[in-house]
Amino acid sequence: MVADYGFGKLNLDTALESRTEWQTSDSPVAYPEALEAMETRAAAIADGQAPELVWLLEHPPVYTAGTSANDADLIDPRFPVYRTGRGGQFTYHGPGQRVGYVMLNLKQRKPDVRGFVRDLEQWLIETLAEFNVKGERRDGRVGIWVVRGSREDKIAALGVRIRRWVTFHGVSLNVEPDLSHFDGIVPCGIRQYGVTSLADLGVPATMADVDVAMKRSFEKIFG
Repeated sequence: MVADYGFGKLNLDTALESRTEWQTSDSPVAYPEALEAMETRAAAIADGQAPELVWLLEHPPVYTAGTSANDADLIDPRFPVYRTGRGGQFTYHGPGQRVGYVMLNLKQRKPDVRGFVRDLEQWLIETLAEFNVKGERRDGRVGIWVVRGSREDKIAALGVRIRRWVTFHGVSLNVEPDLSHFDGIVPCGIRQYGVTSLADLGVPATMADVDVAMKRSFEKIFG
């Protein structure tokens, strides 16, 4: 049975008038419940029974493994580990990290997977710019990075899955998580770089501030 997070019961005549619905969960959502809810909503979007959705939430501490995950990158399974169908390798989700699950209909927008991933990256870059943080792409390295003197740290991650041209999974941005929780894995299989957050960079942003920035930046990138 899929948990009802406020988007399970909709007036479709009204909801479908809006291109993309937004939902924010105030309490942490268990990862398996979120995954089931996402898959159900993505199927409904593909069937024309629900509008697109961007879901902002936090998870209790978990490690998730994408389709390219290497078991050797799981160093200390101190938190539950979930295998998932998204692309990418191991990542961490937990309190203080804003997760954005993006369920869009690429068939109605533009059936371009690489273009969609690049748009997700740009969404994160534009969001960070709202806090005067310069986020950058790196060839061969998934995610968004910030330069800190002679080092580079990862501040945001992304991993997606697409079924019937509807996207799900999405992005995560480190606002103020416990960065030591990343020590149990090799984040995204990259050993020579670290992780950071807005708080670690000295940016006093609340989760509500980040939500506003993400919504504003999303409109610029996705319309």
